[in-house]
Amino acid sequence: MKKILPLLLCVFSFLFSASGQTKLTVPLGGNSWITTKSKAGNEKISNQGWQNWSESDTVFSTYVYLAKPGSLVVSAVFNVPNGNSKIQATIEKNAKTITVNGTGNETKIGEWKINKAGYLRIDFKGLSKTGAVFANIENLLISGSAVDEKTAFVKNNQGNFFYWGRRGPSVHLNYDTSNASDIEYFYNEITVPTGNDVIGSYFMANGFAEGYFGIQVNSETERRVLFSVWSPFQTDDPSKIPPDKKILMLKKGKDVVTKEFGNEGSGGQSFLRYMWKAGETYRFLLKGEPVKNNYTNYTAWFFADGNWRLIASFSRPSTNTYLKRLHSFLENFIPETGNITRKAFYQNQWVRTKNGEWKPITNATFTYDNTAKQNYRIDYSGGAEGGKFYLRNCGFFSESTPYQSVFSHSANNSAPKIDFSKLE
Repeated sequence: MKKILPLLLCVFSFLFSASGQTKLTVPLGGNSWITTKSKAGNEKISNQGWQNWSESDTVFSTYVYLAKPGSLVVSAVFNVPNGNSKIQATIEKNAKTITVNGTGNETKIGEWKINKAGYLRIDFKGLSKTGAVFANIENLLISGSAVDEKTAFVKNNQGNFFYWGRRGPSVHLNYDTSNASDIEYFYNEITVPTGNDVIGSYFMANGFAEGYFGIQVNSETERRVLFSVWSPFQTDDPSKIPPDKKILMLKKGKDVVTKEFGNEGSGGQSFLRYMWKAGETYRFLLKGEPVKNNYTNYTAWFFADGNWRLIASFSRPSTNTYLKRLHSFLENFIPETGNITRKAFYQNQWVRTKNGEWKPITNATFTYDNTAKQNYRIDYSGGAEGGKFYLRNCGFFSESTPYQSVFSHSANNSAPKIDFSKLE
């Protein structure tokens, strides 16, 4: 029985308090962000929660999804190495203040009335202290009539979900190309609305079975057009790929950087540093063509400054196919910005067969990644709007789109006008 009891406790993601209400442990390492950062401090969020909290102008914010209104009781075990600390917690402009000291004891922070279901932001700010830091905190404890088994947040770090959960859910459009065969070219357009070009975003336009092609926001001063092709050899370490399974770089455009990549599969990568702008529409063209010796060549062009610019052309071994599994996606690759919403429109999709016939894409199926499937994050959506598909994620909005929802938009009457003879 002693061995069975811990297993039973692991099966249930919630506990019951003495009052019979659900009581949940919210790990701060997977559900918090520093939303106001002190220039003087060294605060950080680690897998162990909030650490080095020394500055009064720092704000830690934790997000949870409540499936129903009601009362919410918030508690924590504060580790205050020295002295006393006065700490303020705020939910929807309603602040509670407590003084804490010592370590190891659960302390009730306060009780709030929650008027509607949805995502909730809990802000913490240090008001005063007599020691070096306000507190180190690993978890919040939440209970009350608003808390039940449908309350959503990152439950634990199994599978490195503190990292993936803070990145936020990735969302995808899987295009219906049943009206075409032997697809040689895939054309797509992206418009990122003003204010949605959040650092860490990858707006992927032309995805295919063996790679992906789109635009990124890498920092405040750098943006990229990124095109990558996976090796057929499965590894996260590119140095382990045998010579006959390596992606071959055939050519690249001006100012384009090419290299190997790893960590999420491995292969050949290329990128152009280009300061694309939110609010403008960008065009993408991808070619996939089987060639001799069981290779397939993939070439990507990006329309910029009035011209089609070559990004790169790669040859993939052990592959003999035209373009398949065409898709787009939106992801965040920087965990520190996973609390900020971003959205993009994907529009005017066309494919061109090996016989030169253009076919429009008007239907897409919506899917999402494992972070969403685990119900750790539910801030994801997609749809059709104004004759365009869209994807939206992160930022803790409370609406979500069901898995495998099918969207449609009307086709543009005119196929893309591209002079293929002038492409690099």
